[in-house]
Amino acid sequence: MKFDATLRGIELKDAGTWAGACEELGFDGIWTTETDTDPYFPLVLAATRTKRVDLGTGIALAFPRSPTHLAHAAWDLNTLSQGRFILGLGSQVKAHVVRRFSAEYERPVARMREVVAAVRAIWATWSDGAPLDFRGEFFQHTLMPPAFCPPDHGIGHPRIALAGVQPRMTELAGEVADIFLAHPLQTRSYVAEKLVPAIERGLEAAGRGRSDIEISLALFAISGDEERADVRRRIAFYASTPQYRPVLEAHGWGMLGEKLHALTRAGKWDELPNHVPDEVIDEVAVSGTTAQELAEQTRARYEGLVDRVNIHAGEVADLKRLESLRKAFAVVASPNDG
Repeated sequence: MKFDATLRGIELKDAGTWAGACEELGFDGIWTTETDTDPYFPLVLAATRTKRVDLGTGIALAFPRSPTHLAHAAWDLNTLSQGRFILGLGSQVKAHVVRRFSAEYERPVARMREVVAAVRAIWATWSDGAPLDFRGEFFQHTLMPPAFCPPDHGIGHPRIALAGVQPRMTELAGEVADIFLAHPLQTRSYVAEKLVPAIERGLEAAGRGRSDIEISLALFAISGDEERADVRRRIAFYASTPQYRPVLEAHGWGMLGEKLHALTRAGKWDELPNHVPDEVIDEVAVSGTTAQELAEQTRARYEGLVDRVNIHAGEVADLKRLESLRKAFAVVASPNDG
């Protein structure tokens, strides 16, 4: 099981130093989010200060960007990092895509399938020089003069990761992605009973095997009252969005989602955490008084089910906390882990 970190809440000028410290601590991957900052710029600095770790967007929004934009950003970061970049894509929810980015969202699974295919078609043109002729339902890419083709340094194409919560997008990841990114609002039973079977259906449809995809799990970890309050706030925010309702309904918590959504529509954002019971937090997050307890609980829940674990950062990624967690994961690592 690989152990990753999320670069969040770090000033851009410090991103390279932070990433270098994570690599020295032994992390396997570093991911950025697209929340209150761009997901690509921190990874430019991270690529210049690291030599080994994977570097990925976790996630970059797919629909507000043209596949050509996605292809160029990923190609440049993969070149800069010498083949370590992962283009992690997500759909977000309709309200954000349409109202925050003024972009199109209809039929997100079909649109995402085409985004991935178009990006790979563009990369193929850059690699082999064949004329670009991608004609899909949502995107058409038929012009790529040599002057606009970046150099191919022979390091291969970037890997693509897809995020999913509901079965259809998760199944698509099994068909077309190199990595599946599981959202932190999940539980072991939801991963095992809903997400993994969906990935397996996608793999089967594409004639692929389980070894053709990594499952990466973002995970809330709690080791104190302050962290518990932070996780409660974040669970409340996510659970208020209808797109995450299947996770709640799988545990009989559907009414909680409806209540939280009603509060957001009334503008009562500060009241959301008050309605999230401890039962939900304990199912979604791992808890312990020490880093070793967190590591042991994570392994007990997810060993053999997922390939990577990413302890999801709070508002600011805390290097001291990440250091203790990384050491604890090394202590409880099984003999087969790297």
